[in-house]
Amino acid sequence: MNRKPELKGRAARLARLLPPGGGQAARTPFVLLVVLLLGGGLIGLLVLNSALSEGSFQLDDLKEETKSLTDEEQSLQRDIDAYSAPQSLLRRAHELGMVPGGDPAFLQPDGTVKGVPSPAPAAAPPLVLAPEALTARAPASTPTPPTTPGR
Repeated sequence: MNRKPELKGRAARLARLLPPGGGQAARTPFVLLVVLLLGGGLIGLLVLNSALSEGSFQLDDLKEETKSLTDEEQSLQRDIDAYSAPQSLLRRAHELGMVPGGDPAFLQPDGTVKGVPSPAPAAAPPLVLAPEALTARAPASTPTPPTTPGR
């Protein structure tokens, strides 16, 4: 004879608010909710971890590509430096039949000439190359000079 004690006053009113049968029925949804939250958190962490791994692989690929492009840039800069060296410019100018200029003269704003001009020394006739020879000798990294219309 397990009898509940009689409640009076405020305790009786509060006891009527509680569901009959104890707390067994309310425990199952709570446990399911906690298990679902923990499972969802675990899946979320796995997705986040794989996204971070993918970003790390992309970063490694980009670093490798940056290193390759930096090496190529340095190689091209060495080529430019070699082509713009004074000895190289002089050799190529002689190959094209160019000669050093004479003494320059300057025209003043009032129309007078400053300096005594002298002609350039005569040189051998310029070397004329066939277009095929020019393209065979020109490296792939040198730009072609722009042409001006009307000249």
